[in-house]
Amino acid sequence: MYQPETYAIALLFMILSMLSWGSWANTMKLCPGYRFQLFYWDYVVGLFVGVLAIGLTLGSTGKSGLPFFADIAHADGRHIWLALAGGAIFNVANLLLVAAIEIAGLAVAFPIGIGLALVVGAAGSYIVAPAGNPVLLFGGIVIVVTAIVLDAAAYRAREQQQNVTARGVVISLISGLLMGSFYPFVARAMTGKGAAGPYATAFYFAIGVGVCSLVANTALMRKPLDGRQPVAFDGYAKASLTWHAWGIIGGAVWMAGAILNFTASQAHIVGPAVSYSIGQGATMISAAWGVLVWREFASAPRRARILLAWMFALFICGLTAVALAPVI
Repeated sequence: MYQPETYAIALLFMILSMLSWGSWANTMKLCPGYRFQLFYWDYVVGLFVGVLAIGLTLGSTGKSGLPFFADIAHADGRHIWLALAGGAIFNVANLLLVAAIEIAGLAVAFPIGIGLALVVGAAGSYIVAPAGNPVLLFGGIVIVVTAIVLDAAAYRAREQQQNVTARGVVISLISGLLMGSFYPFVARAMTGKGAAGPYATAFYFAIGVGVCSLVANTALMRKPLDGRQPVAFDGYAKASLTWHAWGIIGGAVWMAGAILNFTASQAHIVGPAVSYSIGQGATMISAAWGVLVWREFASAPRRARILLAWMFALFICGLTAVALAPVI
């Protein structure tokens, strides 16, 4: 399998993962009227398309470790279960985050869910495999969390009405705790004797997502948390091929980012805390898509645009501090 041998390449992998994680949701915007629960089945298929495509290319070349399929067979039961658990935890967190956004809005769900996930995930990953200057790492994380809060404040300033409910806040909190918990499981799955490499870990991770979706997403189809009508599965068959294609592309893009992030975390001096933290800069990328492509702030008040400017500035400063943590 291919493993970055220099920090420059590892950093490139982390930046690409941030771009992937911040861009995949655009595929949902290209499927108007397609309920998220139905879109999610295509997204799961896309995860497997992505992991097999990259596993058979980057995962099967290079001089580090074992080739993709050999590494899948080499992993022991304990490390496989850790990767499966990471996938299942991520899956529940992802579904809950979308529900929280539907109930409470982006301005509430994102700072609570993603902000909490960043803190929990970075701290947990650092405990599993401490690497990098802790002052720069956690100082940068504080700045990034501040930027996430400003991003939410910009969305709040754009909206005229707020729909904040205790239910939405609670779901956001649970989502954030779970979203921050999946990465330490992934880090453990790649650590120690009998561990799988990042490409094989991503394969088992995808299985965890898929198996969990059969239960969790089916339950959310029958009883959506946002209070909307149940989702009939025949809507999946009636959806256009274009919508199915975008769902699969969305899953493949997210998985590409995950594999690059997992791989970078195993590079010399990087560590999972740094890799995960830079990957969570995806919030900045998704905001950039919203501003530059989807024109979400075209008619927003001046205060919202000022908040966005500060958000981008703080994101860049915070991510720079995190990126420097392994080398200073």
